[in-house]
Amino acid sequence: MKTRNLDTALEAFREKGGTLRTRDLIALGVHTDALYMLRDSGRVVELGRGLYRLAEAEEAEHPDLALVGARAPDAAVCLISALAYHGITTQNPSSIHLAVPRGNYHGITLSTPVTVYRFDPKTFDKGLETQRIGGMPVKIYSAVRSVVDCFKFRNKLGLDVALEALRLARQRKHVQNRELLHYARLLRVEKAMSPYLQAIE
Repeated sequence: MKTRNLDTALEAFREKGGTLRTRDLIALGVHTDALYMLRDSGRVVELGRGLYRLAEAEEAEHPDLALVGARAPDAAVCLISALAYHGITTQNPSSIHLAVPRGNYHGITLSTPVTVYRFDPKTFDKGLETQRIGGMPVKIYSAVRSVVDCFKFRNKLGLDVALEALRLARQRKHVQNRELLHYARLLRVEKAMSPYLQAIE
């Protein structure tokens, strides 16, 4: 029997960091009627279809990425979106860049535009981190992996994007060449990156 008690529903939100999917709330024993009453009274805010945040909770710095965690938990934030998260680009992506393993059906539908890239399944998990954004776990590539990925996709993104990311990663994140070379070898872009790494050494 699901509870319609609003205090119980609010407590469930607080215990889970302030953000919940409808199905998570139901799994915690709360009836959807309670959720909709909280939404209609303004005590919870609908972030996207099936994703709600306590109105009193602090808004996530990257609300679009919190949606990714809720709606596409198997995808990983990559390329320019990952660079933006790490603060190593001046680019403002018009869509969220997500990676899925090549050969997997993704079926990602979000309320914001999405560009899906298919990454090699053998290296998909390398450099992948899980961050909590707006109370949701979100898979995001590390700053180092993201820079190297930009070199790998330089024909789609532009070499200038990759070079800026490299420069800012060195300045702001104190990324070392050996870390970059590790991923460059792994992703088979060492030859393309080496001249730029030598130039900034």
